[in-house]
Amino acid sequence: MEHIIELSSDEIKMAFVASCIEGAARRMGVSYREVYDRMNNVGMIEDYLLGCYDMLHTESREHVTDDVIECLLNKEATR
Repeated sequence: MEHIIELSSDEIKMAFVASCIEGAARRMGVSYREVYDRMNNVGMIEDYLLGCYDMLHTESREHVTDDVIECLLNKEATR
């Protein structure tokens, strides 16, 4: 018998956020914890990743990773 697990919208969004953090960390050659901390410090998780989820999750993983890194570096530069 097959069991199907249904995820809530919030769980799906959090998985997307985790994927973005891990993709950026891998590309930047740093730990996911460092990327998480840096994104959290500039408010990027709430404002950008979750705030723009509807648009971002339709893009390719490579494109999203490029955008996430560019956004992080820009936000850090303006602080």
